Amino acid sequence: MSVHLPPFQQLIDAHAGELHRFLTACVGAVDADDCLQETLMSALRTYPTLRHADNLRGWLFTIAHRKATDVVRHRVRHPAAELDGVEPSVAPHAEPDDELWSAVRALPLKQRAAVVHRYLFDLAYREIGERMGISEEAARQNVSAGLRRLRLEVTR
Repeated sequence: MSVHLPPFQQLIDAHAGELHRFLTACVGAVDADDCLQETLMSALRTYPTLRHADNLRGWLFTIAHRKATDVVRHRVRHPAAELDGVEPSVAPHAEPDDELWSAVRALPLKQRAAVVHRYLFDLAYREIGERMGISEEAARQNVSAGLRRLRLEVTR
């Protein structure tokens, strides 16, 4: 069975910016670059063996979502130790409304991904479901639950 795949670089050129924004919203600006590189390396390894080319964008976002999950799990298992006497550095690209984005990154992973897809990428619930591999209704529920949690956290 032969599948027609576009050149990998063409696929990356079309979606890398959007993937990076998604990962920045999920894991923060500091880890987004590394997470994107891990996503692209994983995709490149698997690309020649794909059997379907129906939704390459969704396939890339599935990989990115899994890499973001790995980063979050690693943070939980290996929290950064505080350094006495060391001044924190300022991120070169400060995100607008750091409090809100911190609250978004604190959401459970499925809620975080759904909220990011809905409000950063302005996707319909059907498209969110396709990207996340869930139903449209589940996407709607994840966005709703995420927004409820954000309202509680941000209004405290």
